Amino acid sequence: MAFAQRLRDDDHVTLSARDLPDAPGLDAYLAAMTGNELAYCCGPAPMLEAVAARIPETRLRTERFTAVKPVGTDTSFEVELVRSGRTLTVPENRSILDVALEAGVHVLYSCTEGTCGTCETDIHQGEADHRDSVLTPAEQRANTTMMICVSRSSGGHLALDL
Repeated sequence: MAFAQRLRDDDHVTLSARDLPDAPGLDAYLAAMTGNELAYCCGPAPMLEAVAARIPETRLRTERFTAVKPVGTDTSFEVELVRSGRTLTVPENRSILDVALEAGVHVLYSCTEGTCGTCETDIHQGEADHRDSVLTPAEQRANTTMMICVSRSSGGHLALDL
């Protein structure tokens, strides 16, 4: 809400917050959207889930206050770092990011929780087990990038652009 006034001054933005006196209800706001508008939502999980239940995933962009709880079993796997020419083992209790940094590979990162997108890395080969809160469901299904701070391999091997 730090930029609320700036956003209110933009004719292309509708700002809605529960504590604003003129804020419409969620259903009214979403019903007023035209077919080509996107909803950008930042807030607590129940609000994001309520919006996601009412509009197609292709029209929703979210930012979460906290990371999504990971689902799945952590097993060890091999990660091939294509640019570095190395293959590393990622144990069940470590992240790709941790293992790459420990091996001396330069990787940009920030949150280490899968919420910021800084560590997004291209996938050359393999299937990611996406556990981030950044990529949309469609982007996760496309399997072209992953957040290496939290996401893992859904198979035994990944080849990444590192």
